[in-house]
Amino acid sequence: MIFENPFVAGFSALPMITGGKSRAVNAENPRGEKGRGGMASSGLGPSRKGSPCLGEIKPGETATLAEIDGPGVIQHIWITVTDKTSDADCFVLRDLVLRMYWDGEETPSVESPLGDFFCCGFGRGCVVNSMPIVVNPARGFNSYFPMPFGKKAKITVENQHKNSVPAFFYQIDYCLYEALPENTGYFHAQWRRQRLTEKQKDYVVLDGVQGRGQYIGTYLALTTLERYWWGEGEMKFYLDGDLEYPTICGTGTEDYFGGAWSFASQEDGKTVENTYCTPFLGYPYYSHHDDSVHNDYHNDDCPPMRGFYRWHIMDPIHFEEDLKVTLQQIGVCHRGLFERQDDVATVAYWYQAEPHGAFPPLPDREYRWPR
Repeated sequence: MIFENPFVAGFSALPMITGGKSRAVNAENPRGEKGRGGMASSGLGPSRKGSPCLGEIKPGETATLAEIDGPGVIQHIWITVTDKTSDADCFVLRDLVLRMYWDGEETPSVESPLGDFFCCGFGRGCVVNSMPIVVNPARGFNSYFPMPFGKKAKITVENQHKNSVPAFFYQIDYCLYEALPENTGYFHAQWRRQRLTEKQKDYVVLDGVQGRGQYIGTYLALTTLERYWWGEGEMKFYLDGDLEYPTICGTGTEDYFGGAWSFASQEDGKTVENTYCTPFLGYPYYSHHDDSVHNDYHNDDCPPMRGFYRWHIMDPIHFEEDLKVTLQQIGVCHRGLFERQDDVATVAYWYQAEPHGAFPPLPDREYRWPR
């Protein structure tokens, strides 16, 4: 008898034959049917790359990428799309909204601009080399988050851009099982933004989470609007009834993302911030690194933009009743610590038992645009 456990995985587990039925959904096999992959015809003949992508997604349209009957687990998602629809347009990655629904729910468990979900904020692609999220040149978006579903999985993308998206390429790899373990949590991700934070009031990364689960990651897209060092704000986790003070409070923003001493090194007498990507935390994007190349909207009048990720894979933050996550905006200069106001956007990633509370309304496309 083969024991089916969808969560026995990893390099050392590869010799273990755990069972399950492997399937994939893409434009050529939109229902993931057995023995029906690559059937579309092209000029080369039958089954010769006849439908590698979705066609045009018009403004205001929502394309369904997958509707899968369970039980099962999505194991990998690959997506690519242009970051422009004309030479004058950017921000497509902020105008495409990714949503995921589990087991027939009416409100999404995942709602985020497409780029930010894959740690590419500001409507821009960048290279990300981490364990659950990988972005390869050019805009090859990959997710390895396990996404279980008991009855049904539905994944959509809505085009809120003013122009059509001419082609949308994707593949969703998953495995079907007889059943899922009773303690299986469902994957969630939520995008938020505050274009101007309030002094002495912590930015809210996530709030309103009720039930049992574990927090597993943060993406931060930070646009600094004031001078001097910005990274002294502490990440706070309010767990299971915490009110005025959290159970977990970090020591600073660059500390939370695994760096230190302002990410700085000295090069030719100048202090330079260093970007990096590691399996569990990273700083993959700094706008000043490419201003001279991408001058379409990055120029001397554009404030610095920085993107960070932190995955709590080895150290998930468990909660039994409720969860709130916040981030302070505190800087330091020659006068000491000071309260800041910056432009902050985040994606929070977590697992929890369903049902989940409805998310706050997603801001409109112009509010989501980078400065």
